[in-house]
Amino acid sequence: MSQKVRVRFAPSPTGPLHIGGVRTALFNYLFAKKNNGDFLLRIEDTDQNRYVEGAEDYIIEALNWLNIPYDEGPAKEGDCGPYRQSERKALYKQYADALIESGNAYYAFDTAEALDNHRKDHEAKGKTFIYNWHNRLKLNNSLTLSNEETKAKIENGEPYVIRFKSPENETLYLNDIVRGSIQVDSNILDDKVLFKSDGMPTYHLANIVDDHLMKITHVIRGEEWLPSLALHVLLYKAFNWQAPQFAHLPLILKPTGNGKLSKRDGDKMGFPVFPLEWETESGDVFSGYREDGYLPEAVVNMLAFLGWNPGTEQEIFSLNELIEAFELGRVNKAGAKFDPEKTKWFQNQYLQRIDNAQLASKFKAFLDDKNVETSLNLEPVVALLKERATFVSDLWEQGSFFFERPATYDSKAENKAFKPETPELLQVVISKLKNAETFTAENLSTEVKGWITSEKIGFGKVMMPLRLALVGEMKGPEVFDILEILGREESILRIENAVAYINQK
Repeated sequence: MSQKVRVRFAPSPTGPLHIGGVRTALFNYLFAKKNNGDFLLRIEDTDQNRYVEGAEDYIIEALNWLNIPYDEGPAKEGDCGPYRQSERKALYKQYADALIESGNAYYAFDTAEALDNHRKDHEAKGKTFIYNWHNRLKLNNSLTLSNEETKAKIENGEPYVIRFKSPENETLYLNDIVRGSIQVDSNILDDKVLFKSDGMPTYHLANIVDDHLMKITHVIRGEEWLPSLALHVLLYKAFNWQAPQFAHLPLILKPTGNGKLSKRDGDKMGFPVFPLEWETESGDVFSGYREDGYLPEAVVNMLAFLGWNPGTEQEIFSLNELIEAFELGRVNKAGAKFDPEKTKWFQNQYLQRIDNAQLASKFKAFLDDKNVETSLNLEPVVALLKERATFVSDLWEQGSFFFERPATYDSKAENKAFKPETPELLQVVISKLKNAETFTAENLSTEVKGWITSEKIGFGKVMMPLRLALVGEMKGPEVFDILEILGREESILRIENAVAYINQK
C-alpha cells in the first residue's frame, strides 16, 4: 500500500505573510487535495528574537480567507503535534546526540572571535573560509580533542555548537520534481551548525526532524531553500530515514522582472503583496488584497498561475478545477513575473461571474460601511452596473446616484442639456411616468420613445436632460433601467427638481 501524501507549509511568524509564502501554501494545498492527502501547518518559531505578536493568527486567517485551510496544525491537533516548533524544543537534543553517536556530527568549541580571525586570514590570502573537511581537523572541536577533553569542556559549561560532518570527495545525486537531477560536490559544503549551546536547534535540524516525525512525503517550498537541499538529503541519510520528495518553486519577481518581489515593492508600486492588511507596531500600514476589495477566488487563481500553467488556454479555474489540473511537473523553473494588471483582470473576471444575489449582499455590506441606507432592491442595481466594475467599490462609483438624489448638475452637461424648452418636455415625461400602467423599463421606453417619435422631437432634447435630472451627470446605464429601479415616486421627484432648477435660472 502506498504511503499517504502529507505536505506542510512551515512559515515563521516574523510578520505578515508575503504572497510568495501564500503561493507556497497554495501549491502544497492543491497537491495534497489532488492526491487525497493531508495539508499541515507548522509554525517555525524557534527564533524568538524575530517573533512578531499576531503573525501566527494572521497566517491562519489568511489561509482561511483564501479557502485553503490546513488539515492539521495549531488548534487542529492531529497525531503529530505540537505544531509550533517552540513547543517541540525538548525533542531535538536527542537527535543531535544521535548524530554525534553515529559519527555524523561533532562538538565545536570555536569562539566567534577565533572564527572571525580565520575568516580575515583567508580573505587576506584571497580565499573564502569554509568550516568543513579541509580545515576541521585544525580547529577547536571534538574531532581534534580526546573524548575526555571534550567531556570536560562540556561539563565546565564551555559554549559549543554541534556541527554536521559533511562528507569528503562525494558527488551527491539529488532529484527535484521541478528542477530534475542535480549534482553537488560534497567538498564545497560547509559543516553546518545543527544545534546551539543555548539548547536550541538550528532551522536545518528542526526542519528535518519535524518533517520526519510528521510523516511528510513531499517538501514543496521556495527556491531560496535549494542551497539547503544537499544538507537536508545528507541528514536524512545520516539518520537512516527515507527522505521525502522535494520540489522547489520559482521565485516571484518584481513586475519589471528585475529581482525578487519584496515586501515593500507593493506599496511603492501601488499594489498589495500581502493577502490581508497588516499594521506594524510603529503604525505603518501595508495594504492587503482582502481590504483592497479583491475576491479570494481571484487571488487564488492569480497565484496559481505564478510559476505554474495547466498546458491549455484556460485561465479561469475554480479551486476544484485547480485541484484537478494541478501537477508539480507543470511548475516552471524560471522566476514568475508578478503582473498587477493581470491580477485586476482575474478580479474583473470573477466579479462578472458572481451570482447577482451574492454580489448584492457584498454591495449591501459596502453600503452599510458607508452608512448609506436604502430600501432599493440591490439585485437589479448590481446586474446593471457589474459589467463595468472590477471591484465592489466600483459599483458605488458608477451607481451612487441610485442612493443619493442629485443636489447639483454637472455644469458642462447642464449647458448642453438644459434648454428653455426643457421644462415643458420634462413635464410631458412626468405625465407619461404618472400614467404608465406598469413601471418597467420596457413599458416606459415604449411610452416615452413613442411620444418623441410621433412628435418628431430630437431624442437628445429629451433623453439628455432626463438622464441629467436622474443622475446629475451624463453617466450610468440605460435611462429606462434607471427609472424602473428608482421607481415611480423617486423618478418623478428627481425630474420635478430639475424642472424647478431650470425655471429658477
